[in-house]
Amino acid sequence: MLRTFEKAALEAGKAIITVLREGFPVAMKADASPVTIADEEAERIILAHLARDYPEIPVVAEESVAAGRVPDIAGRGFFLVDPLDGTREFVDGRQEFTVNIAYIENGAPVAGIVYAPALGLAFSGERGQAERLVVMDDFTVGARSAITVREQPDDRLALASLRHNSPETGSFLADHAIFKCTNIGSSLKFCLLAEGKADVYPRFTRTMEWDTAAGDAVLRAAGGSTVTLDGTPLTYGKTGTAADFDFANPNFISWGGRKRVLEPA
Repeated sequence: MLRTFEKAALEAGKAIITVLREGFPVAMKADASPVTIADEEAERIILAHLARDYPEIPVVAEESVAAGRVPDIAGRGFFLVDPLDGTREFVDGRQEFTVNIAYIENGAPVAGIVYAPALGLAFSGERGQAERLVVMDDFTVGARSAITVREQPDDRLALASLRHNSPETGSFLADHAIFKCTNIGSSLKFCLLAEGKADVYPRFTRTMEWDTAAGDAVLRAAGGSTVTLDGTPLTYGKTGTAADFDFANPNFISWGGRKRVLEPA
């Protein structure tokens, strides 16, 4: 499955970079988030790969959901796709945008890839094994290396959203005596935890499942965890709840360390 993900992500990333170089208009979706032809073309490419190799598995993809195309996933494994996470970063000329593909089984992200085409890096993982991939200018993989989370150090580094920070984040860091925090966009935050370059990512503002699934899959494969505020694992395929929109995530904490540290300092 990761081979399919890799081919799809690299081809989608190539299309995104082509759009970036040629210029593009920006439209706004109903939720006031931006969308470009790069989002749409990347999703088309990814869906074609998944339909060819796994025609029986339903796909929940961001732009398709925005257009009202939502498959029935009840009691089934399914794919979650965010073809361009960090569209605002993409529009603003930053390099942190990513392509994200994940497979969900029994509510858990068990396989995923995150590809940052402008950075020439990708991260993939499934079932206890995670990798960092160096992607060459011709959109082929030049090197692979295994990655794993690091043990929680005394001087922990937190990651926070570049555009969606909150007062709750500051309170969490203070309560857990975490004094270093770096802001970064897109699903790369999960990947930095997975490769042992940071320790915790608290999120207290809205995310959707396609925003987090691929990065969460990589993190879990590398030995990390993503939990809700009551300490239970974040689940996927959340539909039909009266409290929120389908596929919306609650607040969560992603930990890079093998020792999950939830208690206040």
